[in-house]
Amino acid sequence: MSSHAQNRARVIPLRPVPATPGPAPAAREPLWRDVVGDVLRRERLAQGRTLKDVAEDARISMPYLSEIERGRKEASSEVLGAAARSLGLGLADVLTLAQGELARRSTASRMSPARTSMGEVRLAA
Repeated sequence: MSSHAQNRARVIPLRPVPATPGPAPAAREPLWRDVVGDVLRRERLAQGRTLKDVAEDARISMPYLSEIERGRKEASSEVLGAAARSLGLGLADVLTLAQGELARRSTASRMSPARTSMGEVRLAA
């Protein structure tokens, strides 16, 4: 036997691997900040505008607008209104688009298959 084989360490996992997979995690309800950020980004890209252009026009910092678009920050109504106006929209327009998107995503997450403890697939109620 070679010396390399003798010096091999045996790996013991910290958490044992389950023999059978457990139930699938429940679909996560979409967050408002994620949906609003997606709406702002979609509108900005549809207009062919850069993040810098919209941020300067809205008089908010480019990193902050980026964080809003990525759903990392909850923007105030003043900031959302400024971003909306810079895109030629009203605050109500952005909120209406976000509400429609939120309803669509919520329905999709409720209808996604979930596994029971017995491995059966069911639709979430």
